[in-house]
Amino acid sequence: MQQDHSFDDGGAVNQHAADPGDSPRAPTIDDLLFESRLGLERVHPSDLGAEMAAGAVVVDTRPVEQRDRDGDLPGAVVIDRNVLEWRLDPASAHRLPMADDYARRIVVVCNEGYSSSLAAHTLQRLGLTRATDLIGGFQAWAALRGRS
Repeated sequence: MQQDHSFDDGGAVNQHAADPGDSPRAPTIDDLLFESRLGLERVHPSDLGAEMAAGAVVVDTRPVEQRDRDGDLPGAVVIDRNVLEWRLDPASAHRLPMADDYARRIVVVCNEGYSSSLAAHTLQRLGLTRATDLIGGFQAWAALRGRS
């Protein structure tokens, strides 16, 4: 017989069946995304040009298929998502030459602004405290550009 172990921890009510393999609820991707964005000063697409003019490194992490389909982001450095941390960590033997300063402003751009938030948070955890991402990603930037 399963028992209801509902409890109120002052927030959400969690319900778990009494099962030896039962464990607390794992965070969802929405939880991780929310947590990642708490520490980001996210960039609005209309401000991307000013960020670049001020010296920010804009990093396009979109896969080649999306770049081929939708076009390039002028002035961005293309870094595949699977090697991003190694290329931008100033302590990495595999870093790019421009990744030599923990205080450098880095704006990560993905297709729609989701994976870039997770990536920017990871860069902050590596000590790149000014890393952030573009709200809405490339698609928001392209839509804004199409309206101007």
